[in-house]
Amino acid sequence: MPTYRRRTRVRAPFEEVWEFHSGTDGLEALTPAFMHLSVDTVLGPDDERDPDVLEAGSRAYMSLRPFGVGPRQRWVSVITEREVGDGAAYFRDEMHEGPFPSWEHTHSFYADGDETVVEDSVEYELPVVGSVGPLGDLGFEPMFRYRHRKTRELLEK
Repeated sequence: MPTYRRRTRVRAPFEEVWEFHSGTDGLEALTPAFMHLSVDTVLGPDDERDPDVLEAGSRAYMSLRPFGVGPRQRWVSVITEREVGDGAAYFRDEMHEGPFPSWEHTHSFYADGDETVVEDSVEYELPVVGSVGPLGDLGFEPMFRYRHRKTRELLEK
């Protein structure tokens, strides 16, 4: 399966960067406007509505309409793993319903002194047979470039 990766350094403490990415506020703030994202419902693993932290088992029910074209596409994302340790953390979400046959996104964070390294890794399968590799990477590049630039903009002081 193809994998897209992007890494950036944020001039902000690990704890702040991790906390920002641990809830839906981060998701909404980091999704480019051209995706027309709507987060409809977020449920914690115990079905609590709008949990502060997206723990393993949390589910986000969203819809998007990239570039405002076509009907809204439903996207259900489930946090399958979440671990935090001393200076390193990650969480993984999988698309359980949406436009891709397969989508697994790992968000990793590493402390480096007073800074944090943020890495996104997405294993995916595109809906059209044969359109993998660079074509997929080109499509993801604007979205992830925006996400990483916006992370720095919002968290660097």
